Order: sequence, then structure tokens, then C-alpha cells
Amino acid sequence: MTMRDAVDELSRASLGVDVGLRRALDILCAAVAASVLAPVMLIVVIAVWAESGGPILFSQLRLGQHGRTFRMYKFRKFWPSCDNHGSPLTVEEDDRLTAVGRVLAACKLDELPQLWNVLRGDMSLVGPRPESLAFSDCFRNGYEKVLEHKPGLFGPCQVIFRHESKLFPAGVAAVEFYRQVLFPAKAKIDLAYFSRRTLVSDLGWIIRAAWMIAVGSRIETGPGGQSNVTTK
Repeated sequence: MTMRDAVDELSRASLGVDVGLRRALDILCAAVAASVLAPVMLIVVIAVWAESGGPILFSQLRLGQHGRTFRMYKFRKFWPSCDNHGSPLTVEEDDRLTAVGRVLAACKLDELPQLWNVLRGDMSLVGPRPESLAFSDCFRNGYEKVLEHKPGLFGPCQVIFRHESKLFPAGVAAVEFYRQVLFPAKAKIDLAYFSRRTLVSDLGWIIRAAWMIAVGSRIETGPGGQSNVTTK
């Protein structure tokens, strides 16, 4: 065995340990979070049902690691008749949102069922945001490398673009603006971060996201992905 072969073998072994450790942490943290947040999720279930009946959950096929599709779950925030119709994007003052749905979207509580996706292995705690199949054709010209990473509940783009619905200019088609401006900006941020991620840096994004949700921080961001964080 040459020195290069030895280095390659060591790199593969190190990668395997990192992936295994990350998966173990995903399971542990998701299980603990689901247990701690169970009362909150019960309140959400009751609120959604009281306002607009069932179904409580919304599910949709999303792009996962290596382009494999999986079914992602959320608490339903649209009126039942709207869930499978209209734009794949949620914009500010979206008339499909229920009153409860507006609160869930603002607080990101609609994302809590994705803890199940993490436990199943479809998602990781930290990773690129899983995209709708409507934007599968955007993963080209180098952006397809984003799909090498398992999608996540938290990550740089989930924090920087937390108020994404406010970024769509009036009078501009939301889907086209997303394709031409927001998707490339998010992909570049993901590619830059996930090529050098560490468990410590991932933990930092989890803490940052949790803190911003807890204190009601607002993030203003431009197409380039630079963020300016202020607190309400």
C-alpha cells in the first residue's frame, strides 16, 4: 500500500466515523426534542383542528440526498382546499394561510413534524433545506452538488432566509424570482458551508436558529445572502 492509498483509507474511515456520529446525534437530539416539545405539538394539533378541522398534517414529496425523494411532514398552515394547489412558495400575506397557520409560519412551529423525518433518516438536524420537486431543474451548473448533503431542519439558509416570504418584490412573479435570485443565493451559501462543516459549527447553527425563534429575531437579507439580524 502506498502512502496515498493509506491517506485515502484513513480519510474514508474518518468520514465513516463522522457520518455515524452525526446520525447518532440526530437520533438523540430529535428524540429529546420531540419529547420536550410534545405539549407544544399537542396545542398545535388542537388549534389546527379547532380552526379548520383535518387533516392536521401536510405532507409533500421533497428532494433528498442524491436526488432521492422523500415525504416531508409539516403541521398544516393552509386551508384544507389549498394544500395541493397554487404556488409551491409561501409569500407574505398569502391568502391560503389560516389564522393559526400565520402564527405557525411566523414561529416556525409548522416545521416540528420534521423531527419524525430526522428520526427516519430522511433528514438531518443540520443540512440544506429540502426543495420542492417544482425546483428540481434548478440543480444544475454546479448547484447539483448541494444534493450530495442530506437535507436538514436547521442550517445557514434556514437562519439567513427565515423571513423568506417577505423578500418577494411586489409585481414580480414569486416562482421566477425564486428561481433566478433566491435559489442561486441559497445554493451558493449551502455549497460554501457544507463543504467545510464540522459538528461544532453545525451545533452553532442549531443554537442560533433556536435562539432566533425563541426571542423573535428578524433577519433582513439581500440576494447575496448577507444578513443583518435585529431583534423585535
